[in-house]
Amino acid sequence: MPKGPVIGPLVVAAVKVDDNSKLVKNRIRDSKKLTPRRREYLAKKIIKLAVDYEILVIPAKDIDDMRKVMTLNEIEVNAFTKVIKKIKPEICYVDSADTDEERFKINILNNLSFEPTIISKHKADDTYPVVGAASILAKIRRDKEIQDIGFRLGKKIGIPMGSGYPADPITVRFLRAWYRKYNKFPSEVRHSWNTIKRLEKNKKTKTLDDF
Repeated sequence: MPKGPVIGPLVVAAVKVDDNSKLVKNRIRDSKKLTPRRREYLAKKIIKLAVDYEILVIPAKDIDDMRKVMTLNEIEVNAFTKVIKKIKPEICYVDSADTDEERFKINILNNLSFEPTIISKHKADDTYPVVGAASILAKIRRDKEIQDIGFRLGKKIGIPMGSGYPADPITVRFLRAWYRKYNKFPSEVRHSWNTIKRLEKNKKTKTLDDF
C-alpha cells in the first residue's frame, strides 16, 4: 500500500555542513516534532549555516508515471541520489525509506558516480542533526506546495483541501466533493494511491446501483 500523502509532491532535501556542532547548538531535530513557527525560524538558521543544500520537488504526476516502472522505495532512492549528487558530501547520513537500512544504502551507492560514506538509519532525522535540518527544509517546502495547491483547488469547489494525507477527514471530504463535481481528480492528486482508486471504485459502484 502506498505510503505518504495522496495530494501534492514528494519533497526531498539534503544539507551539507562543515561543523555539525552548530546544528546541535540550535537544537535542530526532526521537523515533525517542531511547530510551524519553529520550523520557519530554524530553516533560516540552517540556510545560513549550510555549506550547501538542495531541495528536490517531484510532482504528483511524475510520481504516478514513475510508479508504472518503479516501486516507492526505488523512487525515493532515485530522489535521494539526485540531491546527494548535487552537494557531493564525503559522509552522508540518510533516513532510510526502506525497511532494510543496508539495502537502502547500497541502492543509493549503486546510483552514484562517487563513493561517499553513507550512514543509513531509520528515524535518522531524530538522531542526526544534519538529517533533521534537511527534514525541516523539505517539510517547509512541501507545506508551501500544499498551501498553494489547496488555495488553487479549494477555490474551485469552495471547501478546504486539508493536509493532503489520506488519514485527514478534511482531505477525504475534499476528494469526494471534487470527484462528484468533475468526475475525475486533478493532476495534483497521486492517482496511483489506493485511496484514489477506492474513491473511484465507490463512485462507479454507486453509479451502477442507480440503474
